Amino acid sequence: MAFNVATFKTRALTAVIFVLVMLGGLLWNAWSFLLLFSIIHFGCWYEFQRLIAKIDPRYKDISAFHKWGIILAGYGLMLWMTVDKSTILTFRLDELGWWFLLIGAFVIPIGEILFSKNFSLTSILYSLAGLLYISFSWGCMMQLRDDDFLHLRWLLPMLLLASIWINDTMAYIVGSFIGKTPLSPISPKKTWEGTIGGAILCMVVVTLVGYFALAMTDYVSLLVVSGIAAVIGTLGDLLESKLKRMAGVKDSGSFMPGHGGFLDRFDSLLLATPFVWAYFIFMKQVL
Repeated sequence: MAFNVATFKTRALTAVIFVLVMLGGLLWNAWSFLLLFSIIHFGCWYEFQRLIAKIDPRYKDISAFHKWGIILAGYGLMLWMTVDKSTILTFRLDELGWWFLLIGAFVIPIGEILFSKNFSLTSILYSLAGLLYISFSWGCMMQLRDDDFLHLRWLLPMLLLASIWINDTMAYIVGSFIGKTPLSPISPKKTWEGTIGGAILCMVVVTLVGYFALAMTDYVSLLVVSGIAAVIGTLGDLLESKLKRMAGVKDSGSFMPGHGGFLDRFDSLLLATPFVWAYFIFMKQVL
């Protein structure tokens, strides 16, 4: 394929803007973090609903009450899992989230029964899957950012994101040089050599940088986080690729010119985050 200067410039500029926005949201304060992942949450849900409608046409017939009710319930779940004690007006974030979750959960079945063109229990199950896939994952991310969560604050989400980016980069480099064995027919460009090599290098780099540069002496957790990012993150990438293949589309969306949509950018993080959250929940219990 010939090198296209215009395409390269578009992809490079988009990538720079994306990194700056992500860093600003992650590092500024708790409110910027919430705003960042609120936008990501709604963007992921928009693309998820479009993909499911292409996979199963019955999902096109869901009512507006169902469509927006599940997104409201999902955002409520995300806010409810936010342990931060900050308030909006007179409501704490977790209290506000509980009301959103309750209202959304009440509206969905009523809207589906009374206003959908063709009632389908399967459509409700698709939405519940999205609740777990998207909203629960970002709710876990909210807890990873919480001040009381092992006192790591922004460092833990940043570590997870960096691990995923490093793994992707290392897997691409290793696969380009020695990759021969396809990992999965879902994603023919991925190879076993690149995947394994990328995971090993990711764990080594993240652990060394975390231990020596960030003074994180818990090298076991560094190995676990980077390992989860490499293994589960790769599975998350394959899962989203499978959804796109079933939907017959190349990208989940187009919010990032040259890079795809929200699900394309955060597929690895969506699946890896709950596993990292579960690990640190376990660590809190034993410490």
